[in-house]
Amino acid sequence: MTSIDLNTNSSVPLYIQLKEILARKIRLGELKPHDRLPSERELCRQYGISRMTVRQALQMLVQEGILYTAVGKGTFVSEVIFEQDHALTGFTEQMKRANLTASSKVLEATVIAAAGRIAEKLEIPLSSGVILLKRLRLGNGEPIAVETAHIPHNLFANLLQYDFSKMSLYEIFRRVYGVIPMSARQSVEAALATPKEAQMLKLNLPAAVLRIERITRDQNENVIEYVESVYRGDRYKFHALLKAEFL
Repeated sequence: MTSIDLNTNSSVPLYIQLKEILARKIRLGELKPHDRLPSERELCRQYGISRMTVRQALQMLVQEGILYTAVGKGTFVSEVIFEQDHALTGFTEQMKRANLTASSKVLEATVIAAAGRIAEKLEIPLSSGVILLKRLRLGNGEPIAVETAHIPHNLFANLLQYDFSKMSLYEIFRRVYGVIPMSARQSVEAALATPKEAQMLKLNLPAAVLRIERITRDQNENVIEYVESVYRGDRYKFHALLKAEFL
């Protein structure tokens, strides 16, 4: 692990500087999930700082879920936690923000007739054509989510000619069809994985997952997709911006 000098003349405390250095190494892939960090003694020697300073930095990283400790074994890098804030982004963009490569395994890609619930979500007549695209979503080759998208066929004819094991759905929406995802209503629910979901996501039962439903609209307020996703509960974090309302 390469060393970056701490700035002893900075107003930023040394333990904060060390925390940021270690976090940067993790983001850049110099330290990978489950890699063991050097001991506190080794970090003291490497950076020329006290053991208390090192301990403070490591404790902050553990509290943030970036590191974890194993009794008698040391401190290790946690699995990447994928975070979604209030911005409307697709899976590919989420992975890019986490410095990971997004890919997908297409599980199902076909056109079906809209049943009652799907027709209602997409705001289309019953029995209208609906593109069903179900994918296992991966980050750096590791399964993160199972995503099932329902898309109005009349808005996206010939959509299934594209290879969605490699391509971004939102990118195709924008680049090929001139459709821009502008807003979405999303719900998130904690649940337990089914045996099939656990198998696809490489989870041991019982396993916590997040079930997410999203209805997305374009620049003309048309519903362009209804998506049901199952995310690994140990790898995904959702952020919401809340504002007070004053009467």
